[in-house]
Amino acid sequence: MTTSKTPLLDRIETPQELRKLQPSQLRQLADELRRETIDAVSVTGGHLGAGLGVVELTVALHYVFDTPNDKIVWDVGHQTYPHKILTGRRDRIRTLRQGKGLAGFTKRAESDYDAFGAGHSSTSISAGLGMAVARDLSGGSNHVVAVIGDSAISAGMAYEAMNNAGALDSRLIVILNDNDMSIAPPTGAMSAYLARLVSGGAFRTLRETAKQLARHLPHFLYDKARKAEEFSRSFITGGTLFEELGFYYVGPIDGHNLEHLLPVLTNVRDKDDGPVLVHVVTQKGKGYGPAEAAADRYHGVNRFDVLTGAQDKPKANAPSYTSVFAKSLVAEAERDDKVVAITAAMPAGTGLDLFEKTFPERMFDVAIAEQHAVTFAAGLACEGYKPFCALYSTFLQRGYDQLVHDVAIQHLPVRFAIDRAGLVGADGPTHAGAFDLAYLGCLPGMVMMAPADEAELVHMVATSVAFDEGPIAFRFPRGEGVGVELPERGEVLEIGRGRIIREGSKVAILSLGTRLADALTAAKELTGRGISTTVADARFAKPVDRDLLLRLAANHEVLITIEEGSIGGFGSQAFQILSEHGALDGARGAFKFRAMALPDVYIDHDKPDIMLARAGLDARAIVAKALEALGDERGAARAMIA
Repeated sequence: MTTSKTPLLDRIETPQELRKLQPSQLRQLADELRRETIDAVSVTGGHLGAGLGVVELTVALHYVFDTPNDKIVWDVGHQTYPHKILTGRRDRIRTLRQGKGLAGFTKRAESDYDAFGAGHSSTSISAGLGMAVARDLSGGSNHVVAVIGDSAISAGMAYEAMNNAGALDSRLIVILNDNDMSIAPPTGAMSAYLARLVSGGAFRTLRETAKQLARHLPHFLYDKARKAEEFSRSFITGGTLFEELGFYYVGPIDGHNLEHLLPVLTNVRDKDDGPVLVHVVTQKGKGYGPAEAAADRYHGVNRFDVLTGAQDKPKANAPSYTSVFAKSLVAEAERDDKVVAITAAMPAGTGLDLFEKTFPERMFDVAIAEQHAVTFAAGLACEGYKPFCALYSTFLQRGYDQLVHDVAIQHLPVRFAIDRAGLVGADGPTHAGAFDLAYLGCLPGMVMMAPADEAELVHMVATSVAFDEGPIAFRFPRGEGVGVELPERGEVLEIGRGRIIREGSKVAILSLGTRLADALTAAKELTGRGISTTVADARFAKPVDRDLLLRLAANHEVLITIEEGSIGGFGSQAFQILSEHGALDGARGAFKFRAMALPDVYIDHDKPDIMLARAGLDARAIVAKALEALGDERGAARAMIA
């Protein structure tokens, strides 16, 4: 294979230039693309291992298919940094996940080459099928390729999509990127040869001829002949499950060998009927020693030194909320053998890997299957166990029907530990835990808590263990706490009771969760302006502490609620109570109520403090809101620009 000393990647602005290269040049291009990806992520941090695993596949797809006319739908998006480099964004690749920079996932508004936005897993086949059917309805001829990983394909949605695709028989190509599950036999020259053989026209023509002959047989013999052909081919190459779902299976093939990839992708591109699945085996972190050696293959990394692989360690002044939750749950499980833990393919992300080390038989990772996780927890609760279903807020959304139907309606005591609540920095709107307060708060009987600091989180874990009357949830943010001293053992809180942190007389700030720190900062500034300010910690978003709320309304000119959640959450709960009790009827004249929540927009990725300021939820915004309510418009404006 010939190579050039002249860099090829410098000549590639878009895939149009890529397709002008000779096949013999693609190995060099892939090597340069891998080095560029490593160097870029060393500067920005982000998801590295997945992208390194699909460098050759990315090159091959853009070489064989006429993108963006042909659609490539990437699942999740963790692996798309090489794709972004090849599709006109190399000059901005070092702005990944930075403010006003490239998104860490595919984003339709960012490029025509991003056919579908992603961030959550297992969506690519469904979206790709929709595009394929739209093409057919419009009389088009372009190709649609859905790329999905072996973990993502474990989710039920992927199988629903494949089942539908098989029934519709629309022309769709699915690439199964298998980098972890070991569901394939060893790959090599023989498997590559078989893949080329069964994907090629000669085999398909022979197969169709045999089918035509078989149709002249009696029905029972034809049916047996058809099944025999399918299973004999599957016996040689694998893929029986996919065949039964209606896909023509090809593979497995070595996803790092371009001489294997190119002819197979060309063959399936030229296949003119029905859905096909190409099983590609890759290595996560391929081509970078530190990533290959790491247990997680450098799935998500901080900035790092390219030569050594050593990552920058953030200066931690306090333990993360996730680790505090995990250690608290382990401590509770040591005292109560009914405590069990459930997560959906996120044991490390939710801290439950620590729980698993101590109680492996009581820890259940159900893979990317949030719907199942919730109902599985409901079944455990039916039998007297105390399940803690630990999910990111944004992923719990995927199990919402099960949460309503299988948990809440039956008043089952499932405990929901909701990580990554609120804004999440570099991962942006797809991962922001913005909506849980609203979508849980509307459910009768749901108890919702939010800790102001890590010590409060310890208490809320203990409270959840003790609560058996129905579902209970507590939400906490990404990142480290504020550095408070942790209690030796969690205290069981009285359900629906908040607490006063500091007393004042004119303005009251009722904070939910970790907005308390900024509320206290704002109160200090307001007091310095001669405005006596009360700060209270709601603790519970539902049931709201009615006595506390009404007392604050009765004794202050202004009452402000603040939460790091969407409109329709805690502030709406407070408003409903104030309305029911006539506190907003105007009889007191001067009383004013203001609810501060995330604005009704999706906030793009940035540093957390910048995102909070943009959302209008920092201390400066609280001061401005109080001054505005008091009629000091100029003071409010000055506060926002101070």
